[in-house]
Amino acid sequence: MEIKEFDVFVIGSGIAGQTVAESCAKNGYKVAIADKRVFGGTCANRGCDPKKVILGFTEVLKKSLDLHGKGVQVLPQLDWRDIMKFKCEFTDAIPPGTEDKLTKLDITLYHQSPKFIDSNTLSVEGKTVKAKKIVIATGLTPRPLNIKGDALTLLSDDFLTLEKLPKSIIFIGAGYIGMEFAHMAARLGVEVTVIESGKRPLSIFDQDMVAYIIKASEAIGIKFIFNAKVTAIEALRKNKRVYFSVEDKKENVKAEMVFNTTGRIPSLNDLELQKGNVTYSEKGILVNEYLQNEGNTAVYACGDVADSALPLTPFSSREGKIVAHNLHKGNEKKATFSTIPSVAFTLPHIASVGLSEAAAQEQFKDLKINTEDGSGFYNAKRVNEKIYAYKIIIDNATQTIVGAHLVGPEAGEVINLFAMALYNQMTVSEIKDMIFTYPSWSGDIQYMF
Repeated sequence: MEIKEFDVFVIGSGIAGQTVAESCAKNGYKVAIADKRVFGGTCANRGCDPKKVILGFTEVLKKSLDLHGKGVQVLPQLDWRDIMKFKCEFTDAIPPGTEDKLTKLDITLYHQSPKFIDSNTLSVEGKTVKAKKIVIATGLTPRPLNIKGDALTLLSDDFLTLEKLPKSIIFIGAGYIGMEFAHMAARLGVEVTVIESGKRPLSIFDQDMVAYIIKASEAIGIKFIFNAKVTAIEALRKNKRVYFSVEDKKENVKAEMVFNTTGRIPSLNDLELQKGNVTYSEKGILVNEYLQNEGNTAVYACGDVADSALPLTPFSSREGKIVAHNLHKGNEKKATFSTIPSVAFTLPHIASVGLSEAAAQEQFKDLKINTEDGSGFYNAKRVNEKIYAYKIIIDNATQTIVGAHLVGPEAGEVINLFAMALYNQMTVSEIKDMIFTYPSWSGDIQYMF
């Protein structure tokens, strides 16, 4: 049997994998790329991008409701089927477009997950291939519940392809995905219950800002069950019943659909990494500062599957560029990211950058913490927004911002300005000396000090 040989073999066709494959091909390498799902990755096909399409419609509905009776007389009627058709205008073109782009660069495409045979050899589509370098960019996969009846749950992929919305949904897990979809579903008329094992949703964000999100969520009818351990799921005639316990008290709740939104784990199961001497942990492929695997130096990893950074799309692109550079030039470029903004697209948004209040107090001796309910600000009042708040953490010694935490309609945008300020170590006075457009959400920054 003929064994095909490549300079670089990329596993995964999301933004990280594409970035590596394209760069290597343009630099004259013989490249192959493989994916067991449609080409283009999670974000473009079944994640961030289609999610934001749906969000756009619920934003229109929220703004109309907030101003109902204050100039808006007739509320918009949203049609789920039409929303899905519009979403498909974006997603349907991704797989063929990605394949066409890669093929034009003379990259060989495989439509299956490879398995390692040894350190430089893979089995894919019944063929044996060898590669001088192998890049793993397989992303994340939903975390299994591992309980009786877990096969009855749906996943985020399924939410984005529903033909029609049910009357009721239970989301198990209140992280980014669970909370964003809970808000979308509730605003579209679905009765929503969120079951969370922790004491609050969105645990990565500042707890004071999260309190505002809980308030906003409950205002649109979302019911929360916290500190809950889900034990089983049962199929009824029309609904699904979820059994759980809170402080050893057994309870249950039912809904038409149940979604597992407990989080995602590295997608590694298909690869047979042990045969390739590839070291990994529960957090992903183990890599050094150059994103090179510790066990098999012919292997690099980038994007969400690497045990290196947060599972965010901008990281995937950046890490793909770093891996591509190090494949071309040798290990020159390190994966160091100092400023990492994050946002959950609930309505309103919740966003943060820099240190949490607790982490800042451990690291700095003298802090100033500016926190306020901003619903009295003009921008909030002009759109009748009741949820708007901030917490800005300042190191008094240097007068620089070390953390910013926001809740508000445009927090996902405004947080980027705080990220720029942190990255450039701007002082409070330097920020206040800047001229912002008025009245704009970004312009509110000058009133937060």
